[in-house]
Amino acid sequence: MRNMAKTIKSGVVLSWLFILGLAVAVVITSPNVEQRQEDEIVRIGILQLSNHGALEEARLGIMSRLEERGYIDGENIEIILFNAQSDQSNLQLMSQQLISEGSDVLIGISTPATLALANETSEVPILATAITSLSAANLVESYERPGGNVSGTSSMAPVATQLELLVELTPGIQTVGFIYNASEANSAVKIEIAEEEAARLGLETVHVTVTNTNDVAQAFQSLIGRVDGVWIPADNTIASAMPTVGAIAMENDLPVVNASTTAARAGGLATIGIDHYQLGRQVADMALDVIFNGADVAEMPVDLQFETYLFINEEFLAGSNVTIPQSLRDRLED
Repeated sequence: MRNMAKTIKSGVVLSWLFILGLAVAVVITSPNVEQRQEDEIVRIGILQLSNHGALEEARLGIMSRLEERGYIDGENIEIILFNAQSDQSNLQLMSQQLISEGSDVLIGISTPATLALANETSEVPILATAITSLSAANLVESYERPGGNVSGTSSMAPVATQLELLVELTPGIQTVGFIYNASEANSAVKIEIAEEEAARLGLETVHVTVTNTNDVAQAFQSLIGRVDGVWIPADNTIASAMPTVGAIAMENDLPVVNASTTAARAGGLATIGIDHYQLGRQVADMALDVIFNGADVAEMPVDLQFETYLFINEEFLAGSNVTIPQSLRDRLED
């Protein structure tokens, strides 16, 4: 079992003042393979949008897989890690710095992080993880053949299965609420799918949108009394505020199903989702394939995760009057 409390070393100490000072002198360069062979230093640059659970699990998966395959930060590999702390203005400067450091491969954790990297270079290989749709974000031509310098892993959730789970959790449900940041490309893709699946299940829908985490509490509160249950896409803004969402949901006995298992653990009731830790491990393997086997990102298919997991949040059950059917208990035991 992985140790989620594990301390990860970083090749770079994150500091806004440090980044700002160096940004003035940034020179955009592509990785020099010959130089890397001479000094025997392999550099992987990682740009993470924020600290919220799914992104953290993806990062831990990357680091775990690299170490498992014998690549230890500070010994035979250099990990250059930046975290934008949800500040969009940091992303460009951090992307430039990662490229100027001579990263052999760049990894973007989240859609905004990957887009920021892609905007700064069309030469350095970029691998994305914790991102729903690389095609919707215009990062690849197709999943089978990305065609540029970006590929990676998709975190597309089984939306239909998750809405069916919400129906199973909420007998007699008629109306489902959706809460999301409309400016996030990932959320827009999933909401479109969710709307179609809700119609298939005979459910009416209520949409509320937010622009930042400060809006989340009030927006979620507005769903109380208007919906019988809530489904939340893998949205970075909502994920950062899931403890707040969970507190309101429990107080009002409102079932919440998340697209992300990590978000459900942070405040939702349940989900049937994928494992972001495993997605991180998958993208680490892709990075090593690029560095040591010369794999061409343009020809490297986007990797998916087909195995899903049922998760029930016992803390949500303990803090509310919501109950779950025995059929779900039986599935957990299986």
